[in-house]
Amino acid sequence: MLWLKAFHVIAVVTWFAGLFYLPRLYVYHADTVDSISIERFKIMERRLFGIMTIGAAASVVFGVAMLLTAPLYLTMGWLRIKLSLVLLLIAYHGYCYKLVRDFAEDRNTRSAKWYRLFNEVPSLLLIAIVLLAVVKPF
Repeated sequence: MLWLKAFHVIAVVTWFAGLFYLPRLYVYHADTVDSISIERFKIMERRLFGIMTIGAAASVVFGVAMLLTAPLYLTMGWLRIKLSLVLLLIAYHGYCYKLVRDFAEDRNTRSAKWYRLFNEVPSLLLIAIVLLAVVKPF
């Protein structure tokens, strides 16, 4: 179980690194007007999304593996809430894909300010998820 947990944590760190940086790229991309920079951001966003998705998939695989080795954890309230927040995080990840596609096709309609706010969502989810996983309040 400890090996699974270690690999799960490594995958989550990889995933969150992308979740923190990709929306920051959106901020800069939304403010950019020259074509060379726009094309550079498109490449950076696409590549980062790919790496981030590998981290997300590995997080889910190792998380499910831990649940399969200790299914009793599913009866605990803190874990149910944590898993609900993880589902929100997966939805956020999916929405990031939509935004990558919008930028790639020059269809962005959001401002840099909106992306600055959007960038805060994973931070809030991370705080809640870590507190639940470490403190296990109920």
